[in-house]
Amino acid sequence: MSRPKQELQFKILIEQDEDGIYVASVPELPGCYTQGKTLEQVRNRIKEAIELVLESDQEIKKEKLQSPKPASNFFGIEEITVSSYA
Repeated sequence: MSRPKQELQFKILIEQDEDGIYVASVPELPGCYTQGKTLEQVRNRIKEAIELVLESDQEIKKEKLQSPKPASNFFGIEEITVSSYA
């Protein structure tokens, strides 16, 4: 008998680099990141990357199944300007 599927939630961070490539990472899964030319592509790829991490690291998977909601709360993004002498 198969076990029921459990949905796991992760917060992801998506940035766009200077060449227009999107880079996605999962802060609560060290080393879990990918890139893509479009937002749709990077979203699909980060889902695949998460699935691979969970398949390859049973300890992380076990911990996440015990607490399926994201480990961190999104707070916000700010730009800060600092002065520097040339």
